[in-house]
Amino acid sequence: MTSTPFGARLAAAIEERGRFCVGIDPHAALLREWGLADDVASLERFALTVVEAVAPVVSVVKPQSAFYERFGSRGIAVLERVVEESRAAGALVLLDVKRGDIGSTSQAYADAYLDPSSPLGVDAVTASPFLGFGSLDPMVEACRRHGGGLFVLALTSNKEGPEVQHARADSGTVAGTVLGHLRTLNAGAAPVGSFGAVVGATIGSTQEDLDINGPFLVPGYGAQGGTVDDLTRIFGGSARWALPSSSREVLGAGPDVAALREAARRGNDAVRGLAE
Repeated sequence: MTSTPFGARLAAAIEERGRFCVGIDPHAALLREWGLADDVASLERFALTVVEAVAPVVSVVKPQSAFYERFGSRGIAVLERVVEESRAAGALVLLDVKRGDIGSTSQAYADAYLDPSSPLGVDAVTASPFLGFGSLDPMVEACRRHGGGLFVLALTSNKEGPEVQHARADSGTVAGTVLGHLRTLNAGAAPVGSFGAVVGATIGSTQEDLDINGPFLVPGYGAQGGTVDDLTRIFGGSARWALPSSSREVLGAGPDVAALREAARRGNDAVRGLAE
C-alpha cells in the first residue's frame, strides 16, 4: 500500500516544525572541536548526540553519507541508527548521497534508500541527473511506490558547478532541463510535489524558472555565506518550499545537547518568514 507522498508529509512537517534542515555531518574537524577522536566510537557519540538534540524540533535532518561510509561497515551501522532514531523523534530524514547511475545499479540505489524495508530506507535522497534525467527513473518510481522524495542536483553552491549546470542543452541550459523534468513530475501535485531540486544559497541569482511545484534543498546557507535575503532573491514566491540547510552553525554548538537544540531553534526562527 502506497504511503502518503513525501511532498504532503514535508508540507505538514514545515507547518508543524518550520523549514530549517540540519546537516548531521561528523567530519574529522568537528569531531576534534568536540574533543573527540576520529574513530567509530566518537562518530557514534557525535551523531547520536546531534540526533537527540535536533531531531525532536526540526522538520528535516540531513546526514551526509560519506562521513559515515569512511569508517566502513561500522560507520554504516551508525548511519542506520541515525536514520532510525531521527525518524522515531519525528524528523524526516533526507540522506545526502548524491547517487546517480543507470539500469540495475540505479535500481539498486533505489532499493537501498527508498524502500522502507531496507535498513537504510529514508524519506528522501539527493541524486545526480548528469547521466541523463531518465537514468533516475528507478528512483522516481520507488518514490511513487513508497511515498519517498528525491532532490536532484540543479544549481549547486560549489564553484565548479556552473561549467556543467550552465552549459547549453537542446532546449536551454542543463540546469533548466533538470528543472523542467522536475516540473513535469510534480504537475498537479498538492500541496507540493515530492520531486525537488538542489539549489545553492550562494549562486547569487538565476534566470532559471524555479516554479517547479516542488521543494528545494538549499545548501550554502549560514556559515558558507548564504543569507535570508539571498533566499528571498533567488527563490521569490517559491521560497515557501525552500529548506535552508546548515551543518556547522548548529553542530559547532555541541557537544551540549541544550546548546545544540537552541542553535537549531535559532536557525529555524531565522528562516520562518520566508513564506510570508
